Amino acid sequence: MQSQKIQFSEEKETLLVTLFSKAWAARQTPALLQDTKAIEMVDSIDYDFSRLRISHGTILTMALRAKRMDEYVRAYLEESGSPLVLHLGCGLDSRISRVAPAAGRWYDLDYPEVIDLRRNFFNETEHYRMIPSSVTDWRWLDEVESQPQAYIIAEGLVMYLTRNDAVMLFKRLQERFPGSEICFDAYSTLTARNINHHPSIKKTGAKIYWGVDDAREIESWVPGMRLLEEWYFTQSQGIAQLPLVDRLLFKITGAFEVVNKAHRVLRFAL
Repeated sequence: MQSQKIQFSEEKETLLVTLFSKAWAARQTPALLQDTKAIEMVDSIDYDFSRLRISHGTILTMALRAKRMDEYVRAYLEESGSPLVLHLGCGLDSRISRVAPAAGRWYDLDYPEVIDLRRNFFNETEHYRMIPSSVTDWRWLDEVESQPQAYIIAEGLVMYLTRNDAVMLFKRLQERFPGSEICFDAYSTLTARNINHHPSIKKTGAKIYWGVDDAREIESWVPGMRLLEEWYFTQSQGIAQLPLVDRLLFKITGAFEVVNKAHRVLRFAL
């Protein structure tokens, strides 16, 4: 495949942090995350990933987050007779390859320039479509078939929206897909204030807008949203696949609630 030269800015460039992290984890610890597509993409993209200064901790976090969200989607696919999956802010994530749904419909959505790059690695089918749009340009909703009990993924997305836009997104999804579930990751307010100084965030120019300490607070933002699970990275079964030093670090940090809540995955009913 011809090398793909890319140039993104701000939050769009953070997708390269996520992509590289998953590819690295897939190479080094395939028992944790099997993602040959991520490896293929990293090898095919003309980009100096070293400029992003991606830390070991970030790589592990991205891999564990992907693994947990994959588990949610697989469980949904097994239970649904007519599955509909929406992956918002999909970037270059290869979840559809990792999960490999046998039926239903799957939509990946991201900015037009991201989808243009994505088309070099993924092909649309009768069951799979890519939508080039900002998540806050609500016209994209008209391109998606609506049904109750869809599954919605917003991995590494909502913290880059203003709080008002995040609330509006939840409301729009609730109106269009009542009875569905959404999973997304969120920072604590302290982490949200400090993470803009993180080397990878500073290098891309992206900005984190909000965090939340009590996940149930989101229920008051959007009446009808109901918290189903607040999952900490220290709870991941994937930690058992990591080297001893990493396992010990997760065990130690898991004793501190402030560390657990710094960055976690939330699952809500709409």
